[in-house]
Amino acid sequence: MKSATCQDSKGCQGYCWWKRPLVGLLLLMPGLAISADGQEWISPAADSALVEQILFHSEAVGSSVSYHVYLPDAYEDNPQTRFPVLYWLHGSGPGWLGVPLLADYFDNAISRGDIQPLIVVFPHGLPHGMWADAKSGLQPVASMLIEDLIPDVDSRFRTHADRAGRLVEGWSMGGYGAGRMGLTHPALFAAFSMLGSGPLQLDFLASGIVPLPQRLIIFQEVFGSDMDYFEELSPWRLAEAAAAAGLQPDFRLIIGKDDLLLQSNRDFHHLLLDLEMDHSYLEIEGIGHEPMALLLALRAAGDWSFYQRAVELQPIFQDRFEKP
Repeated sequence: MKSATCQDSKGCQGYCWWKRPLVGLLLLMPGLAISADGQEWISPAADSALVEQILFHSEAVGSSVSYHVYLPDAYEDNPQTRFPVLYWLHGSGPGWLGVPLLADYFDNAISRGDIQPLIVVFPHGLPHGMWADAKSGLQPVASMLIEDLIPDVDSRFRTHADRAGRLVEGWSMGGYGAGRMGLTHPALFAAFSMLGSGPLQLDFLASGIVPLPQRLIIFQEVFGSDMDYFEELSPWRLAEAAAAAGLQPDFRLIIGKDDLLLQSNRDFHHLLLDLEMDHSYLEIEGIGHEPMALLLALRAAGDWSFYQRAVELQPIFQDRFEKP
């Protein structure tokens, strides 16, 4: 597997799906498999030689679902070795469009020795599935990931199939999802990372980066137009519940200072401080709501600590990947 070079921050433009008419966008996605209930569970294959598209049967969905997986070179070179897994949750829109740049990003980081070799899984969470189980039952995105996708990954690949070997990270809607997954299932993930996350406010229809007409569609399709259900699933309420239970998950919250979601991230950060819940919080100058721009800023700062929170490096990798 050859390393590729990460390009500019425009490559994840698929996250900004709200800039196009919603219905037209869904109709123009070639190769998108539509299930009987109208949901799209199989995405087109990402245009990258670094990843493979996998189809598996999800009991929660009742049909086949797709995901993409990146395997480091060390996976093939060391057939007796098991590897930690990073689950990377996409933002709103056709998330597969961002997979090639993300695969390049992690492949380059591993090749340079910035992080240890790990498997990166890119689940398909529907263009606006919110990484949650819809109130209607028609979009069981969270159940698909937790109950079906993770077991499939652990059975199909040589993973560290336990909490110590799993991380979850996400961008925007995916950051919201990573927060939900990490706070709801602390026994499954060693740590979680929320990048440019939203929605973090308690009113889903409050101002944000998604225009109100699209927010109303999502509010109906995912949350059944029920603000109590939205609030029940919110990382805000989940953090309060975790703190009340005495849990101290390991996680980070990162946002660009030019991001329209800055204030809601600051408010969530202050909630965590009030709850005395330890976490890492960072605001990055000059970064808006652009996933690759934020990741490249973290790379420039040499901030790779989150990805080292999974299982310890095995001896065969010590010389290459441990920093002096």
